[in-house]
Amino acid sequence: MNWTQLEGQWHQLTGQIKSEWAKLTDDDLKNAAGKKDLLIGRLQERYGIMKEEAEAQLDKWLAKAKSSPPHNPS
Repeated sequence: MNWTQLEGQWHQLTGQIKSEWAKLTDDDLKNAAGKKDLLIGRLQERYGIMKEEAEAQLDKWLAKAKSSPPHNPS
């Protein structure tokens, strides 16, 4: 999954993102709205980590998300 895909599926993925990073609030996710820089900034802020670490965590999560597409209930 790339960032364009993530932006397009943002609403479906917010639950997965919040499961991965529980300190992120609903407002954090709403304000980030799939924007990579904003999400990285929120991760830095909430977890007290450096930008490089936030990017690494996000890249690792994206790689996992590639192998398991979001569930779309009917």
